[in-house]
Amino acid sequence: QVQVEESGGGVVQPGGSLELSCAASGIIVSIRLMEWYRQAPGKQRELVSSMTARGTKQYTDSVRGRFTISRDDAANTVYLQMNSLKPEDTAVYYCHAEIVDTLGIVRDTWGQGTQVTVSS
Repeated sequence: QVQVEESGGGVVQPGGSLELSCAASGIIVSIRLMEWYRQAPGKQRELVSSMTARGTKQYTDSVRGRFTISRDDAANTVYLQMNSLKPEDTAVYYCHAEIVDTLGIVRDTWGQGTQVTVSS
């Protein structure tokens, strides 16, 4: 069984920074894609950023230039460095990964989420 677990959320003032981490565990052959989503109260879950195994990165317009996604493949971990945080970044942040197991099956894996609150 594979799983991912987020960490690094918290409370920060506007303009501050946080770094989220998402570590995958279990018997993993490879990870095709790692993504960060977020869901604010009363809103739909939205894709914030993604990074493929080849290193292709994407960002939603509202975070481009402020957030940076990176991966440590040796540690099966993806990071989201969030700078210049705004109150509208407040949300639960979820990690999603497409993990290939030993059977060659791609496991669509979600974490439990970590709360990020931007408030003065």
